[in-house]
Amino acid sequence: MSVMLTEKAASEVKKIIIDQKLDQATVLRVGVAGGGCSGFQYSLGFDTAWDPKADSKTQQHGVDVVVDKKSDLFLDGTTLDFHEGIDKRGFTFVNPNAKKSCGCGSSFQA
Repeated sequence: MSVMLTEKAASEVKKIIIDQKLDQATVLRVGVAGGGCSGFQYSLGFDTAWDPKADSKTQQHGVDVVVDKKSDLFLDGTTLDFHEGIDKRGFTFVNPNAKKSCGCGSSFQA
């Protein structure tokens, strides 16, 4: 399994789906794109379509998580969590494959 979703992150995803009245077939799409200050940038969004030939899909804590197979290589073992505190609020990636990351936490080098 490439990306592991914590219960806290799953709870926040479910809340967003309900609050934004998204389709019940909505999945959480996690990926990697070129760019960012460190070379690669995390992508996180909602989708209603996925391709079993190009994507892997898991269900974690009641949330369907989809990762395209190219991103799988860079995200294997990554934990997606949700942080809420005085200093920041949002989803965080803990990626054991990242050799270097930027201060904002949204880009990395593998």
